[in-house]
Amino acid sequence: MQLTSLRLHRVSLPLVTPFETSFARQTEKHCYLVEATLDTDSGPVTGWGESVAMIAPLYSDEYVDGGIAVTRDWMAPLLYDVENLTAETVAWHLRPIIGHRMAKAALEMAVLEAQLKSRNQSLKEYVGGVVDAVPSGVSVGIQRSVPELLETVGGYLDEGYARIKLKIKPGADIAPVAALRKEYGDEFLFQVDANAAYTLADAAHLKKLDEYGLLLIEQPLGEADIRQHGELAKHMSTPMCLDESIVSAESAADAISLGAAAVINIKPGRVGGFLEAKRIHDLASAHGVAVWHGGMVETGLGRAANAALATLPGFTLPGDISGSKRFFDEDITEEIVQRDGAVEVPKGPGFGVTVDPGQLAKFSTETIDIPR
Repeated sequence: MQLTSLRLHRVSLPLVTPFETSFARQTEKHCYLVEATLDTDSGPVTGWGESVAMIAPLYSDEYVDGGIAVTRDWMAPLLYDVENLTAETVAWHLRPIIGHRMAKAALEMAVLEAQLKSRNQSLKEYVGGVVDAVPSGVSVGIQRSVPELLETVGGYLDEGYARIKLKIKPGADIAPVAALRKEYGDEFLFQVDANAAYTLADAAHLKKLDEYGLLLIEQPLGEADIRQHGELAKHMSTPMCLDESIVSAESAADAISLGAAAVINIKPGRVGGFLEAKRIHDLASAHGVAVWHGGMVETGLGRAANAALATLPGFTLPGDISGSKRFFDEDITEEIVQRDGAVEVPKGPGFGVTVDPGQLAKFSTETIDIPR
């Protein structure tokens, strides 16, 4: 295959409700999509990718404008020069570019979909998935009050979501967790996510969460604090899960060896692509470490691809693959539906969904053609 054209679409989709974490409050989903056309044995084929970088460098050091710039100025020229480009070699060809894993992942995703379409193969078939539907959890942002939190979570439980994840931060942690357990009991699957809001000095405070039977606590400390997570794990009975700290299979191996990760949240965009994400899945499975599939408020494009990856057997915990309606009244693809606590994996070549030209035009704020 050879890359013949590359177009980036900056999009902005309104959220149905604001989504607040320890570091930001989102009211819109800002991202960019990659539209790549490649010459294949089947003729020209177009694949789509989605960057999970946020509008500001708050979750990671990457952000939308930076991803667009490094793709246009540095990565696209490298890929245009490759005569036989495959999804499996994208990362190798982009190795001279340091970092920018989310931008690399979006490009690899687009090449991968074109490759799969040319073979009439789905992503689930490509990775070796074993189920047709995946358990669907929902991520609940920090709410303005405990009564509002109880109402919000009650609604998601009524919708049948298989697991509740609550965002926490200092000053909004023990009380809301206690309130949810008191209101809805100990039977529902429940975990918390701090998005690196604490330090090891907060160990005694965080240990209070052990009383509430949580599935896990996700990324309580900074992304560089793998060793410190290992120390914190010694003081808590709640399983330690890493997110921001896991940027590659190598970092996953370090975290496992240091006892810092009883569980790993896998996000393909964060680690450089779906191929690296599968390597982390395989590594964790070999070491008896549970994994689940995270989410970055993706459009239907990224959500469909995430669901396909989550069909691998090592994904033993419900992930953040919620239905499209959790975040968007309108999406750019067919709706991803959560039903009875699960999301059915879209069928068909590639990711099994189609980017709707009308919807894309409606939510696009800029289109960037990158010449050869």
